[in-house]
Amino acid sequence: MRYFFLAYALVALLVVGIFGVRGQKFSKPPVRIFPDMDEQDKLRAQKPDAFFADGQGGRLPVTGTQPLGFNPDGKRVIGGIPEYEFGGGSGYYFTGQIGDYYGTGMPEELELTTENAEQLLLRGKERFGIYCTACHGSSGDGLGITSFYGVPGIANLQLATFHAETYPDGRMFETITNGKGMMSGYGYNIPVRDRWAIIAYVRALQTAKKSAE
Repeated sequence: MRYFFLAYALVALLVVGIFGVRGQKFSKPPVRIFPDMDEQDKLRAQKPDAFFADGQGGRLPVTGTQPLGFNPDGKRVIGGIPEYEFGGGSGYYFTGQIGDYYGTGMPEELELTTENAEQLLLRGKERFGIYCTACHGSSGDGLGITSFYGVPGIANLQLATFHAETYPDGRMFETITNGKGMMSGYGYNIPVRDRWAIIAYVRALQTAKKSAE
């Protein structure tokens, strides 16, 4: 035991000798065992940089560079999807609201028919599996994989609280778009049409749960 305390004291003295005591000031750079990328070669926005001859860190784009999402013919697309499908429009389709109130039901812009409704649900199932299942679970019961790692506040979409009668489709659209609580918004990731497809699939999951009860 005596040797343990002796070794402990030596280690403590070594640490204090290297790092100093709290509040102590040094004239030389500190010893950094883990630099944590404090110093790295990079350009800082709107800052001078001696690497370039003109001393300016901000550089002009390479000749021929095009803004992200724009094609030479002027059509604005992101990953093959029209840019307007990520938002910016007005009306129920783009906002989930009719005036000052949340609407419910699928927007006319989807042009749903008995023939293509199934395709919208299949698309919703696919998108739900990609973006929502990790937290909300495959059945929407809030028991996704993240729930087993202590992530709080995951909504159980099967509860009556989230049914269309109490939680309109437009409100769910806004939640997907802007997020709520611990959930971040997906407005920049999921196109407008896919958000409605997800909502349609969630309603299908709720209907299936009701039918099974």
